[in-house]
Amino acid sequence: LSIILVTSLLTGLSTAYAARSTSDTAKEKRWAEQIKDNLFDGELVWLKAKGQKEKFLGIYTRETAPHAQGGAILLHGMGGHPDWPDVIFPLRTQLPEYGWTTLSIQMPVLDNDASFIDYAPLFSQVAGRIDAAIARLKSKGINNIVIIGHSLGSTMGAYYLSQHKKKDVRAFVGIGMGMSKQDKRMDTPTSLARIKIPVFDLYGEQDLFSVMDSVERRANAASLAGNKNYYQLRTPGADHFFRDEEEVLVKRVGGWLNRFAAGKELPAK
Repeated sequence: LSIILVTSLLTGLSTAYAARSTSDTAKEKRWAEQIKDNLFDGELVWLKAKGQKEKFLGIYTRETAPHAQGGAILLHGMGGHPDWPDVIFPLRTQLPEYGWTTLSIQMPVLDNDASFIDYAPLFSQVAGRIDAAIARLKSKGINNIVIIGHSLGSTMGAYYLSQHKKKDVRAFVGIGMGMSKQDKRMDTPTSLARIKIPVFDLYGEQDLFSVMDSVERRANAASLAGNKNYYQLRTPGADHFFRDEEEVLVKRVGGWLNRFAAGKELPAK
């Protein structure tokens, strides 16, 4: 009986660990249904990452400005979705006014009790999703592409860019860039030290501890990379989610993009 009990416990632990090594697709589907029923603006699109069986959701919102600038891929925070009300929604719906078509994508998620470090194994799924988003924008005739990440999404975006030297991405905006020293993939300063494209490091005056505690490390890492187009900005009064500061958020991001990543694009298809 004891042997059976121990075996069962070990099997259970192994299963639990395995479940955390890939995205919770059931949760992704629940998010998709919720978004489908409440979508305010934009078009639902389904994307497929190379080597993955399940498709994942994206929200495509065309630019509305007189001059098209390019496409922005949006990466939400931990456990979220591509229409997340904080940071992601205002950017995906208002950056089009600055000439940026947005494609906000579903990133890998875990159940609600997962911690930041629990997401480390899911970083292996990040590249496939971002690559699929880049391919979708290119299929629409958009070649001037930037990545914008919030919270865990910014950590994932920074890691992706540190590992991919292709010229597909013009610039990177990291909002509330947190980090963990427990896993190198999640150590954002380590990623920034390998990124050469323009980077906008935006955070709130009342941001999370991991964001505030690594401010100097992030700046030093960019300096180590020789990145002369790295710009770090603290937003007075803003918290990690930029609540009640959405207008400032969009203005800062849109203005920076149109200065450091402006493109001459044909209108998006």
